[in-house]
Order: sequence, then C-alpha cells, then structure tokens
Amino acid sequence: MASGTQIHPSAQVDPAAQLGEDVHIGPFCVIGADVEIGDRTHIASHVVIEGPTKIGRENRFYSFSAIGGDPQDKKFHAERTELVIGDRNTIREFCTFNRGTVDDDGITRIGNDNWLMAYVHIAHDCVVGNNTVFANASSLAGHVVVEDYVILGGFTLVHQFCKVGAHAFTSMGSVINRDVPPFVTVAGVYAEPHGINSEGLKRRGFAPERIQSIKRAYRTIYKAGLPLAEARTQLAIAAETAPDVRTMLDFIDRSERSLVR
Repeated sequence: MASGTQIHPSAQVDPAAQLGEDVHIGPFCVIGADVEIGDRTHIASHVVIEGPTKIGRENRFYSFSAIGGDPQDKKFHAERTELVIGDRNTIREFCTFNRGTVDDDGITRIGNDNWLMAYVHIAHDCVVGNNTVFANASSLAGHVVVEDYVILGGFTLVHQFCKVGAHAFTSMGSVINRDVPPFVTVAGVYAEPHGINSEGLKRRGFAPERIQSIKRAYRTIYKAGLPLAEARTQLAIAAETAPDVRTMLDFIDRSERSLVR
C-alpha cells in the first residue's frame, strides 16, 4: 500500500487497483480492478468505482457516487472502454459517470478543477473541460462536449452530440438540443439565447473591451437578422483583431447540430 493511504476495513478494494499516496477510501466503498486513483484523493463512504477508470490527484468523491460504470447504450457489448478524470475535481453525492463506447474514441473524459454537484450524470463518450460548474441534477447525454468555464444551472439537460462552448451559462431547467456558442447565456425548453455571460466574464478578469467585442459578435449572430452564413462573414472580419470573436467563429465552424438560435 502506498505511503499514507487509508482504506476503511469495510471497503472492498480489488488487489489489482492502483492507489497513490495519501488516498483515503471510506466505509463500504467498492473499488474494482483496473482502477487507478491518484495521490491525495479522498473517497467518502458508499462510493463505487469500476474500471477501466483513471482518476488523477486531489479529487474528492462524496457518498453514493457510481463512477466508471458501463455505458447506457444498447450497442455496448462489454468492449474495453475507459473513464478518465483529471485533478482537483469535486464530485458530490449520487453522481453517475459512465465509460465510453467503441462508437466514439472509447473514452469519457473529465478535466481538472470541476465542481460537479449532487446527482450529476455524465454519459458515455462525453468530454468535459476544466473549471466547470454543474449544478444539481445536470445531465449530459452521450457524446456531449462541454468546454472550459461552463456553468450549467440545476436540472439542465443536454441532448446527445451537442457542444457547449467555453464560458457559456445555462439557467435552471434548460433543455439544450443544439450547440451553445462560447460566452452565451441560454434558458428555456428548448433553450434560447439570452445575451452573453457578462457577469461571469467580469469575474474571470475579462477586460471591458473584450466583453464589448463579444457583445458585438452576439448582436451579429442573434440581433442583426442575418442568415448565419452572412453573420459568419462579418464575424470573420471582426475576428482579425478580436481573439474572442475568433473563438466564437471557430466554434461555429465546428458545429454539427446547428446553433441555439
């Protein structure tokens, strides 16, 4: 056993699991084979972690989470797929994160410094970036991409294959069935755009001129009454001097499900 690691006597840890230093595993946990847990990760009572799953350093798992389970996909036939979780994430009670499928690249990925509240579900083949906040009962269907600094309001639902761009914000109970561009706030069933996440950008140190350029880009997409192709042409001109507009433009070019609009 690695230095400083503590395993409660009631926990079941497969001998093949790899535990780092100062890992704490609480009462009645079940840690399967082919699970790697990084240094200083704390796992509260009644957590189940199945493999193949790789977990980084300094994560904190609260009670009754089910991590690394089989994907909820009828096409899954016990192929070897993975869940990979980065560093310093907080995973609250009753979260469920599934491994990937061979229909994608076989890996569900969660980055670093994310705050994932109770009952969050992250389905197979999702990619979650860094510094996100998922409020209670937010759920991602399969193959969803959520970029850095996104905030999902409580009970937000994201349809499979959708993308949510960096610094976007969803209000409570949003149902997202198309792609949400970076910096945009959405709300409703189905979600519609409601301006940019200006308060979040201020908190992250965006200068006023950067926020203004993002607002102008938003007006071009959503307020000018332009077809998306024409709006894109105008954004391309603005992007020459505004990196944040370039970020929005690149997202539009990657969109496969069309934009929330």
